[in-house]
Parts: sequence; structure tokens; C-alpha cells
Amino acid sequence: QVQLVESGGGSVQAGGSLRLSCGFSRSFYRMAWFRQAPGKEREGVAAIAGSGTTSYANSVKGRFTISRDNAKNTMYLRMNGLKSEDTGIYYCAAGTAGVRTYDGAWSTPDLYTYWGQGTQVTVSS
Repeated sequence: QVQLVESGGGSVQAGGSLRLSCGFSRSFYRMAWFRQAPGKEREGVAAIAGSGTTSYANSVKGRFTISRDNAKNTMYLRMNGLKSEDTGIYYCAAGTAGVRTYDGAWSTPDLYTYWGQGTQVTVSS
């Protein structure tokens, strides 16, 4: 049974930092972080391929860094310079579709098969 488990969320003041972790029971070529704010749709934050190629939402470029350690079966999201608009539940996700499926579409939630339970990030201004 596939499991994705997020940790590392919390409450911080604007300008602060957090590091989210996602432990997974098996490795996937394509993994990503999504977030969902109250009343809003789930949106892609960052994605990473098994090759190490990364993709970011424009709103987090230069502030967030996605990485993975396959030896530890863990994916990370380092978040610096947090803003109040970063508040939401953060989910890790894993995709099983073909590699090219994600070209230009990495932030589409429907392309991901497995999801964690989410971890809350709250940024106060």
C-alpha cells in the first residue's frame, strides 16, 4: 500500500521559514507539492522529477526549493520569505503517468495518483 506522509507544517510570521517533509513508501519518478487555501482550488507549488528537474509556480520562484532524497524516501520543500498568501494546507503528491505527460502540465492535480493527508502552514503578517 502506497503511503505519503507530510510533516513540518506550523505557524510562522511573515518573512519566516519552514521546511516540509514528505515520506513515501515507494519511489515515484514524478512528485510534487500542492497547496489549498480556504475557499480556493488546490494549486501546484513545485514538482520534481527523478532526473532532478524541478518546476515552480511563479508565486514561489526564488523563495521555495523542492528536493528529494531517494535513499531516505523523502521529499522536501524549503520555504523562505513566507507571505500570508502562502497560508494553506500543503499536500505531497506522486504521479504514475508517463514522463512526458507532465511536460507543461506538472501543476494539474488530476495527473497525480497518490496524495498525503496534508500539513497546515499558517503565515501571519
